[in-house]
Amino acid sequence: GMGDLIVTCTSMHSRNRRAGIRIGMGTTAQEAMEQVGATVEGYYAAKSAYLLAEKLGVEMPISRCAYEVLYENRPVHDVLSELMGRQKR
Repeated sequence: GMGDLIVTCTSMHSRNRRAGIRIGMGTTAQEAMEQVGATVEGYYAAKSAYLLAEKLGVEMPISRCAYEVLYENRPVHDVLSELMGRQKR
């Protein structure tokens, strides 16, 4: 529940957070997961969310960008620039 979400976002005990910090520092997703040494559920969830959005034709720019960083090795800096530069809707 909510406690799990808070830990995932804020605790260094979170595998997702530790992997995300490493990826943000330039480590590839595969290297980050190897360094964490345990399953990083967010890696697989990002692909599922992206594929479902594509299948249903729903625009989900954050999910798409997460997928591109994790599975297509797109630089984090490029993704951040794209997302922060989007027109307000």
